[in-house]
Parts: sequence; structure tokens; C-alpha cells
Amino acid sequence: MKSNLMLLVAAAIWGFGFVAQRLGMNFLEPFAFNTMRFLLGSISLLPLLCFLSRKAPVEVVHKSNKPPLLKGGVLCGLVLFVAATLQQYGLFYTTAAKAGFITGLYLILVPMLGILLRHKTGLTIWLGAALALAGLYLLSVNDNFTMSFGDSLIFIGSLFWAFHILVIDRFSGRVDPIQLSAVQFLICGLLSLGVSLVIETPTLNNIVACWKPILFAGIVSVGIAYTLQVIAQKNANPSHAAIIMSLEAVFAAIGGVWLLDETLSTRAWFGCGLMMAGMLLSQVKFKNNMHPAK
Repeated sequence: MKSNLMLLVAAAIWGFGFVAQRLGMNFLEPFAFNTMRFLLGSISLLPLLCFLSRKAPVEVVHKSNKPPLLKGGVLCGLVLFVAATLQQYGLFYTTAAKAGFITGLYLILVPMLGILLRHKTGLTIWLGAALALAGLYLLSVNDNFTMSFGDSLIFIGSLFWAFHILVIDRFSGRVDPIQLSAVQFLICGLLSLGVSLVIETPTLNNIVACWKPILFAGIVSVGIAYTLQVIAQKNANPSHAAIIMSLEAVFAAIGGVWLLDETLSTRAWFGCGLMMAGMLLSQVKFKNNMHPAK
């Protein structure tokens, strides 16, 4: 129950995080915004790391966890960098409500990608994927059978969010989750900083003007929510976790309509409903579907 509650809070934060990211684009370019939020997210964990390090045995932290921590942090950070970049650029061209539901497709993509890891994929996953794709068509595909540029970026990004879940799942049980969060945020923030310095022109005035979205996206959405995810995934039931995390899309839609005055057509709302139904259906008997093949 504690893990489920942490995931619910994380889903709500991420959902409203789309609003903060959308507002941030009014002041900063994508890589600059991601630089600020992920570096701030990493820094926000330092007090907690210092507190926990006083309780943890030094030999366990430094001898047993250091090699997988470095490897896991770098891999998670690289995948996170790609996923966050695609999402942030996509939000410049689409709405927070649409981005939330399209990003939520990673919940279906995770078990489908599990096929590559010799996981079984049940019928419910394929049925859920079919519903979600039908919903995506109604939500994003235009009359000329094309997707908008922003929706396309968000859709590609959902694939990398699925990879991110799989990489975290691989390392979360082997290293300290808070340390893993801090390292991956640092790697993502530094990569974003390097690209921003080359192709963007952020200014101090714009950073100051963007302080509210940065604080929410950095400390709350990154520092708190991602850490809740890493901690909760160690003990949460996989099927329950996936269903709870799918509510991120609902919170994103609520935030977009409520705080950004976004509107969706009846066709788009019906597509959102199909996508949500597909996400939920794909998680039925999720635990059994994810057993390694013999």
C-alpha cells in the first residue's frame, strides 16, 4: 500500500509536470529548461543522501554499490536524456493534455519490449495495444493521415520512456535508489547543458522569469517523483504499479484543461478514453505476462 501511494503521488506530480514544462517553454529553450530542472533535481537529493549516508555502513555503499551505481546511473541518464529531450521539444508543438496520453503509451510498450528480454506477452497486452493505437489515431492523426510534429516527437519519446523503465527495473534492486536517482539526473542535466551551450542562447533574465516552472519541474517532478518511482518499484506489485502510473495521463489532461485552458475535440476525448482503456487492459494479469520464457 505504501508503494502504491508513492506511485499515485508520482503520477499526479508527473501529470501536472506537463503543465510546468509547457509553461517553461515560454521562457527557455528545451535543452536549457531540461538543464535547469535535472541539475536542480539532482542537487535537491544531496541533503537526503547526506542524511542516509550517516546511517548506511560505509563499506556497503562504497564497495558493493559503486560499480553498478555508476553503470546504472550513466545508462539511466542517457536514456532519460533522450526521452526528456523528445518530450520537451514535443511540448513546444502540442498540448499538455495530448502529451500526457501519448507519453502514457510507454506502459504498453514496456511489456512489448519485454519480448526482446524473453518475457511472455499475453493476449491482453496485444488487445490493449490495439485499443491504444485506435485511440492514438483519433487523438493525433489528422484528416490527411499524418501526425503533427509535436505529437510525433512525444510518441517517439514514449518508446524511450519504456526503455527507461526497463533500465531502472534492472538496477533498482542492486543499488541505493536515491543514489541512482541523483546520478541519472546529473548525467541528464550535464548532457542537456552541453547541447544547450552549443545550439541555444539562454539568458539569466529568462531563467529568473522561469523560476516557478523550473522549481516545480526540478524539485517536485524530478527530485521527488522520480525518486518515489525508484523506491516504490522495489516493492510494488507490477500490475498495480503500471495501472497507477497510467493515471499520469489523466492528471496531465486535468492540468492542461484547468490551468492552461486547453481544449480537445469530442473525437480527441474519445481517443483519450480508448488509450486509457488500452493502458488498463494491457495490465490485466501483468505479472503472469512478464514471466521469463522457459
